[in-house]
Amino acid sequence: MIRILLLVVIAVLTAPLAVGQEKTTQKKPETATAKSMSVYAPTDVTWQEGPASLPAGAKLAVLEGDLTKAGPFTMRLLVPGGYRVPPHSHGNIEHLTVVSGTFYVGMGEKFDESAGRELPAGSFAFMPAGMRHFAWTKGETVVQVHGVGPWSITYVNPTDDPRKSAAKTTVNKP
Repeated sequence: MIRILLLVVIAVLTAPLAVGQEKTTQKKPETATAKSMSVYAPTDVTWQEGPASLPAGAKLAVLEGDLTKAGPFTMRLLVPGGYRVPPHSHGNIEHLTVVSGTFYVGMGEKFDESAGRELPAGSFAFMPAGMRHFAWTKGETVVQVHGVGPWSITYVNPTDDPRKSAAKTTVNKP
C-alpha cells in the first residue's frame, strides 16, 4: 500500500516536468496574449512615471493588458512614503494586493485617516465600481491592481484631480 501511494505521489510530482519540457520565455506586456504566458521576477518589472490621473510620485508597471482598452489588466504601483490619493472612485471593480510595504485605505467622500484600514504586505482588498475611497502610505509601498479595463479614476472633489492642475500649469507656461 505504501509503495502504491509512493508511486502515485512521484507520478503526480513528475508529470508536469514530462509534459512541460519546452522553455518558457517572458513576453513583454504589449506582446502577451491570452494564449501566451508572461513571467515577471521583481527585477524584470520595468517602472515608468505614473499616469497623469494619479498624484505625482507614483511609478507604474503594466504587467498585463492595456489600461485604456476593454479587457483584463494587471498593473503595479510603486509609491513613496507619505503618498496620498484623495477620495475617488473607479468605473469598474478594483482588486488590490499589497506586494510590499503597508498601504492604508478608507471609504468615504472625505480623506480621514482615522476611518482607514492598515493593509500590510500580503493583504488584499477590492472596491466595487463607484465606491468612493482614498488611500495613503507611510513608507515606500508596492501594490498590484488588477481588473477589467478601461481603467479610470474620478475624484470626488474635481480640484483634487491632478490632470486639472497639470492642465492649468501647462496653460500658464510661457
